[in-house]
Amino acid sequence: QVQLVESGGGSVQAGGSLRLSCAASGRTFTNNAMAWFRQAPGKEREFVAVIRWSDANTYYTDSVKGRFAISRDNAKNTVYLQMNSLKPEDTAVYYCASSKTYDSFIWRYMKPETFDYWGQGTQVTVSS
Repeated sequence: QVQLVESGGGSVQAGGSLRLSCAASGRTFTNNAMAWFRQAPGKEREFVAVIRWSDANTYYTDSVKGRFAISRDNAKNTVYLQMNSLKPEDTAVYYCASSKTYDSFIWRYMKPETFDYWGQGTQVTVSS
């Protein structure tokens, strides 16, 4: 089992920044990728960004490219999501996820079913 704990959410005005953190514990040696998803009220959970643990390769959904950056700290088993130029449409609960699957086609990590473990979520609210 892998436990994931997110932190760093909050409220910010449009144009502001937040940094989310996700600390993994437990059987972290099984981890091949970690990602962030988000879910707004009344909407399905959507992919935001992923980082592959072996080579730090990253992939983003189009709506956050150039504004968000995912990174990792191997020693701390922690993944981060730096969110800049935030927009009201970024408002959602953000979830961290961990996958035991290695996939050379990183874009295939966009599917939630690829991930085995999920955090409890952290709220991000962006006001206009």
